[in-house]
Amino acid sequence: MILRLCLSILLTAVVVAGSAPAQERAQNEKLAQNKVRTETIRPPAPGDQKFRNEGHVVAPGANPGKLPEVIADTARLPPAVARTRERILAAARSGELLKLFAVMKEAPTLPVFSFSEDNDPVTFWKANYPDSEGVEALSILINVLETAFVHVDVGTPQEIYLWPYFARLPLKSLTTQQRAELFRIITGADYKDMVEFGVYSFYRIGIAPDGTWQFFVSGD
Repeated sequence: MILRLCLSILLTAVVVAGSAPAQERAQNEKLAQNKVRTETIRPPAPGDQKFRNEGHVVAPGANPGKLPEVIADTARLPPAVARTRERILAAARSGELLKLFAVMKEAPTLPVFSFSEDNDPVTFWKANYPDSEGVEALSILINVLETAFVHVDVGTPQEIYLWPYFARLPLKSLTTQQRAELFRIITGADYKDMVEFGVYSFYRIGIAPDGTWQFFVSGD
């Protein structure tokens, strides 16, 4: 009886000892299956990233970290651009909306003046500035064209001479002098809204390198 009991205890010990490694392996395998997988994340190549500069997509190949040069010297404008600018200013200074409209019609297609479906700029300006019968739009145009400008999207179909230069600069980066120039065009309330929105969104004027007037438009 005692011998049988001893043999039984001995066999049980052997079974337990033999099964322990198997149980341990099974437990390790289970832990390995439940282990969280790690993944190596690589930053996208510069060419894969999409950059925006104050609401405008940077042209392919451009350096998104480099701000455009602010140019105050109109002598650096191509002759065709300079002539168009002078014709626009002369018409605006006349105070006659129809004279400005006449300059607009010189372009192959009418310059963009609204993001709506309006097709008559004179009617559009009168409706938006009824107290001055639209003449306020001429004053805004003069102030915008008398600011410094930027030459942007060079080498692309969208290459343009753009007024005012604020349209391609982060508003929070403007110097005190530049902000004073900006407030010739917009109000303090406008500035606050634009900073919150992240982009200059008032009137801007674009003239192509060949002198074609492309737009005089507000909004974004």
